[in-house]
Amino acid sequence: MMLGNCATSSSLSTESDEDIVNNNLTVLVVDDSPMIRKLHDMHLKKFGLKVQVAENGKNAVDLFRSGASFNLILMDKEMPIMDGAEVTKELRTMGVTSMIVGVTSLDSIFDRQAFMEAGLDHCFTKPLTTENIIFLLQELNKKNNEEN
Repeated sequence: MMLGNCATSSSLSTESDEDIVNNNLTVLVVDDSPMIRKLHDMHLKKFGLKVQVAENGKNAVDLFRSGASFNLILMDKEMPIMDGAEVTKELRTMGVTSMIVGVTSLDSIFDRQAFMEAGLDHCFTKPLTTENIIFLLQELNKKNNEEN
């Protein structure tokens, strides 16, 4: 399930994985689950993405405060120290314009909508699928083309 600028797997482009591999895009995976961090890290690297991980929201904010930047941030909703909504609001307040995508196991439409309202661009059920990643890469490529 996805919220935001919605897409279904049937509406996703038929570009092959090789057509969207991008060695210049950076991704921050923010999740307190070591298994999800590892799974997303391996899956994203298959697309040639440079991946960094943070185990909680505070670590993610600290990365940006130290000058790091990423094209894409995958944000878990429920984490210790700072949850995904808090982190997203803080990053947006700091002027971060990266695409922030919620990745959550929550099924409640209310919970997902509240997460979206924190400043997400999209929200998916975890773990991300290949189709989700292809969609996000297409969106990032569109965004980069518009900015150039």
